[in-house]
Amino acid sequence: MAKLSAEQLTQRVLDLNLLSDSQLRDLWADNGRRHLSGEQFQQLLLRRELLTNYQLERVLAGQRTGFFYGDYKVLYLVGTGTFARVFRAAHRRSDRLAAVKVLRRRWSDDAEQTDRFYREGKLCSQLKHPNIVPIYEVHSQGTTHFIVMEFVEGRNLRDFVKIRKSFEPTEATRLMLGVASGLDYAFQRGISHRDIKMSNVLVSSRGQAKLVDFGLAGADGQLSDEALAKLANPRTIDYAGLERATGVRKDDLRSDIFFVGCMYYHLLAGRPALVETRDRVQRLSKTRFQDIPPIGDIAPSVPLCAARVVNKAIEFNPARRYQTPAQMIADLKNAANRLKGMTTSASHRADGKPARGEGVDQDGRARTVMIVEADPKRQDLLRDQLKRRGYRVLVTADPQRAIRRFADDPLVADLILFSTGALGGSALDAFNHCGNSRTTKDVPVVLLLDEHHRAWQSQTRPAPHRVVLAMPITLRHLREVLVRLMAAEVPSSEPGGSAP
Repeated sequence: MAKLSAEQLTQRVLDLNLLSDSQLRDLWADNGRRHLSGEQFQQLLLRRELLTNYQLERVLAGQRTGFFYGDYKVLYLVGTGTFARVFRAAHRRSDRLAAVKVLRRRWSDDAEQTDRFYREGKLCSQLKHPNIVPIYEVHSQGTTHFIVMEFVEGRNLRDFVKIRKSFEPTEATRLMLGVASGLDYAFQRGISHRDIKMSNVLVSSRGQAKLVDFGLAGADGQLSDEALAKLANPRTIDYAGLERATGVRKDDLRSDIFFVGCMYYHLLAGRPALVETRDRVQRLSKTRFQDIPPIGDIAPSVPLCAARVVNKAIEFNPARRYQTPAQMIADLKNAANRLKGMTTSASHRADGKPARGEGVDQDGRARTVMIVEADPKRQDLLRDQLKRRGYRVLVTADPQRAIRRFADDPLVADLILFSTGALGGSALDAFNHCGNSRTTKDVPVVLLLDEHHRAWQSQTRPAPHRVVLAMPITLRHLREVLVRLMAAEVPSSEPGGSAP
């Protein structure tokens, strides 16, 4: 790096239009026109904030370009990737701060890439939502291609996770609500993201999640393994691998939902859902997406209401995933309400005060029990007894329908109660199935064995939150078990467990 005198440095910054004649005159006047060495002059420029360290280093290195993009003067380099660099910049006249994303030189001669960069930038400039970083301008001329967007004061999620490792469930849920809300807004306008990852979620100084980089690195789902392995963006390979493994088309929105679920998993568990590898071909492995360890096994302390949302979002079978961001938002809101202790209208009396009773938790929320019973008299008895004590009660005579309802809505109920009385072996099979299914493995379950079915107890697979009760029992005993199970929320991954 060359050593310049004060006069030489003055001439360079004038030639580069980094400072005006009037600014330099004022600087010399304030300094009393005393002689300064080149190094002293550099320190003066930095101290007066007329140049940044980034600008000064480039000037001293003899750089002649990269100081301006359109009407924006580059202040600092914020981030860099294989596809583009991002700078913090200020408008020449208004001094408005902005982030300028500049396509790397290696892609600037690729007509297909530059056209996509410009086209998708223009398309996404129409997105105006609190959880999406707005695009102000899109430029593509010659070999220079850049996008001007809001500069978000804060960090991206990847940086936060490096420091904090994991997030409290309430905060993680709030952030994912923001991400899903931004996705839903874009989805309503026919736009998917195609590059959901931690570094593409910025968290403002106010704690608001904001999505950036919609689709700017999308890949053709028909590429060969060799072509995919050479792609610039590693996450592009993740999308291609997931979509090829699950047999969906390239622009399937459920792929975005899967990767939102992976982010939620990472925030809650403190470790990524997908096995991390530098081998890009291994990223295409079907088992990488299929064999994600259940979050309850990795982080048993994660509340069930959050774990169920994660489990549904990262279902390998796209048909069992959330089909739209709006569906995921509904469950995230439900989880957020439970985590924050917010009350529902069902948990209040007519006078507005919290309801009382064992069916209402300490935050005033009515607990929901799904009763699976085919005998109408027993249905009525259980429904009336539980409702009287503040529970919200759902009733069905079909065990498979009950399980399907949890696949459609992981938060449909806090507990399932199966009765073998009129259902026989189908209730026993459904009870055991709950322990094997991803959507119900963490749900508290009770199996009521009729008196003439007591011998079936040896065929059951109980756990701390899946218990077997052999008739006859009192309603009071049953209610005590329900309260204990729903208050404990013990994940099925814990060892041991037996019927009370």
